[in-house]
Amino acid sequence: MSSNTTSINTTETGSSYTIDSGDTGWIMLCSTFVFLMSPALGFFYAGLARAKNALSLMYLTVLSVAVVSFQWYLIGYSLTFSETGTSFIGDSRHFLLRGVGRAPQYEGQTIPAFAFMIFQCMFAAITPGLAFGSAAERMSLGPAILFIFIWTTLVYDIITCWVWSPNGFLLKLGVIDFAGGTPVHISSGLAAVAYAIVLGKRRDYDMNVNTPHNISFVFLGLGLMWFGWFCFNAGSAYGANAHSVHSLICTHISACVASVVWVLMDYFHSRKWSIIGLCTGAVAGLATITPGSGYVTYSSALAFGALGAIISNVIIRYKHKLGFDDALDVFAVHYIGGLVGLVLTGIFAQQKVIALGFPQGTPQESMPKGGWLDGNWIQVPIQLAAIAAVSAWSFVVTYIILIVLNKIPSLTLRLGDEDEMIGTDWAEMGERAYGYLPIDEEQVRLEHLEEGQQDIFEQEQEQAISNGREVQLEEHVNGAMRQPKRSWSGVDLHLNTEPSAIVASGTSKGKKIKRNLRRLVMTRKKDTIGAGNQVEESIELDYTQKKDSVTPKQPIKSPKGKNRCIDEVDELVFQRPPAAAESSSGNSSTLVYNRDNDNVPFKN
Repeated sequence: MSSNTTSINTTETGSSYTIDSGDTGWIMLCSTFVFLMSPALGFFYAGLARAKNALSLMYLTVLSVAVVSFQWYLIGYSLTFSETGTSFIGDSRHFLLRGVGRAPQYEGQTIPAFAFMIFQCMFAAITPGLAFGSAAERMSLGPAILFIFIWTTLVYDIITCWVWSPNGFLLKLGVIDFAGGTPVHISSGLAAVAYAIVLGKRRDYDMNVNTPHNISFVFLGLGLMWFGWFCFNAGSAYGANAHSVHSLICTHISACVASVVWVLMDYFHSRKWSIIGLCTGAVAGLATITPGSGYVTYSSALAFGALGAIISNVIIRYKHKLGFDDALDVFAVHYIGGLVGLVLTGIFAQQKVIALGFPQGTPQESMPKGGWLDGNWIQVPIQLAAIAAVSAWSFVVTYIILIVLNKIPSLTLRLGDEDEMIGTDWAEMGERAYGYLPIDEEQVRLEHLEEGQQDIFEQEQEQAISNGREVQLEEHVNGAMRQPKRSWSGVDLHLNTEPSAIVASGTSKGKKIKRNLRRLVMTRKKDTIGAGNQVEESIELDYTQKKDSVTPKQPIKSPKGKNRCIDEVDELVFQRPPAAAESSSGNSSTLVYNRDNDNVPFKN
């Protein structure tokens, strides 16, 4: 017996077990590195989101660790890994970690039960955090604590019991999942879909303005997650042994291949070398190899990375056809990656690799069979059955949980329109990732401040133009209808003064009207010639000049000779700080709408 192992005989049961200090130290180390994946996920998600929502995603990933760890101690570990539980769920034997101590949890393990417990806790902790990615930028933070606790109990614990508990019905059926393709990636991927469907799409989903705000965060998050993923997969061998090393190598190969394939696919599509593509591809490769890292050869790991990246990339490219708003592509990367990985495990798993986790000389009959490469043709159907069962349970139960929570007035899942516009960080947390961001960062978007009755308004404007009348603007600065205080630095023009609920976007004519109106407010009357034939002079705006130094350019004549005075336009377009405001009494500003020319010329 080696010096780092301890054999112990128990007088109560008459059984004996062996504890290996090297294996125990390895699992302790893996537990800490898997924990690191949660804040790393927060960086990854925050970088992909817009600046006004960055902190909320960091908050949710670490909150998930806190809530799940408490739940795991209280009831979660017992419901998942109790030896006396049923094939569906465990029992209360280990509530409050009773009976979890020095002895291994299961026969054949060489680590204490509490080392096994904390390692599995970190798996449970990151899973709800993955699901929140689909609901980014419009989910309320209030229900998060309750949702995490309930979801972990009713979804994650039950699915993990099915797959990894010795009594679980999927394990007895013969499913092979080395490190969490079903409990982590499949369950979080379908939970993300349910969350996205219940919340609905973001207000500006169809505008394609949701670009990552900090790619450096994405790169940092990927580096830390890749580092932690080595322990996520290799630690699932529950020992510092050849099986663990093999899993680590397969994990690395798959991630490398997937990242290269993804970058090449993005380049062929856009002719740009994308670091976002590099990072996303690596995560897809890591998710795909997770269920098979301890069962397949290195050559097979190449296929895992390549196929996982290709399929996930195609899904993301056509994600707008899916019908739901998965903000950070949780479905395409984690669910599709986990699904592909489980199917490929059923094909490429080999008994010679599985044997690395057993003592030398163990008969083949006592080891699990491989997949199609070993002639075990039933393995892929078993894998598909596991995917179907876990997918159905995760989606349906998550959907029910969300619907019930949303019925409680104080636990509304979605942010209000104004809060979504301002951003989750400021609206829900009162904090900002960057101190220099203006509070009204989104208030310069005409289409998003007052969408109430927008289609009705546009119809009225079309009718006015068809009747030969001019269009009158009613202007408000920085949401004055709703916010008594504003920053002077931003200018907003509202085409409707009545706030109301969101209405579907209007017709193309309405959009043309708004475009022309934006152009019109970039002109200022300098001289009025004659009473019946007014002339308005176009100016070239130079934002480095003072107001009075703007040089007038060529005149634009209005053939109709009819115009209306809107006193606020001059003040709004050439707005300055309140301290520097000058009196403009005696001066009037004229805005003429040229109905005969949609393309009103201006220089910028």
